[in-house]
Amino acid sequence: MTTPPDRPVASLDSLVLHATDNGVSWITLNRPEAMNAVTWDQRERVISLLAEASADPAVRAVVITATGKGFCAGADLRGAPSTGERVPGDVARTIKLGAQRLIAAVLDCEKPVIAAVNGTAAGIGAHLAFACDLVIAAEQAKFIEVFVRRGLVPDGGGAYLLPRLIGPQRAKELMFFGDSVPAADAERLGLVNRVVPAGELEKTARAWAERLATGPTRAIAMTKQLVNSALESDRATAFAAEAAAQEINMTTTDANEGVASFVERRSPSYEGR
Repeated sequence: MTTPPDRPVASLDSLVLHATDNGVSWITLNRPEAMNAVTWDQRERVISLLAEASADPAVRAVVITATGKGFCAGADLRGAPSTGERVPGDVARTIKLGAQRLIAAVLDCEKPVIAAVNGTAAGIGAHLAFACDLVIAAEQAKFIEVFVRRGLVPDGGGAYLLPRLIGPQRAKELMFFGDSVPAADAERLGLVNRVVPAGELEKTARAWAERLATGPTRAIAMTKQLVNSALESDRATAFAAEAAAQEINMTTTDANEGVASFVERRSPSYEGR
């Protein structure tokens, strides 16, 4: 079956824009007419781009952003592979292989990931932002734990992420009521690092990302891993992981450069290796 001439199918490359500039991988959701509700294909492309960023020494930071008025309005399941009649276990499998893989791809990315939230982030869209290492939001951005409005349990790692960011009581408040949280309130709660005027969002994200891209990339990667695992570790485990990470890090070119620059009283020049 062919698509009618007046309804062309947009290419996946146009639905998830990608560019690398000054060591920064820019991943941009580009379905503004749908408030960037993410499709199955888009999700797979974002996961792939994050994996590529981890493996590419030339990429030293990542920015996830979007076009239009919405950052991501949640999941758009249209276009997902058909599984026929639903049987018990299908929903859990879909979540594990879908939304949870997307969030895990952000958390596990070996490069620091910045969310530049331009507008509404709802459901899995909010969790996509919260999974990032740093979150910059435009003043008009808002965050919505929309699941309860649909009679659903939060998925895509929401009940994992939010308590770690703002504590269990605040997390329950957002998830039980599903109220829209303006950017300023999200910053006050600790969900957002910085709120900026819309016209300064890209500029601020670029400045932060390029600063990270000139830093000691492997040290930042291991720091990310330590912080992400700290809330699930006892003190002995966390201390052991910290010591092991520093042991490994001291073999990197950047660690040697950092120490040498301190001794020589000059600014370090990191290579990301």
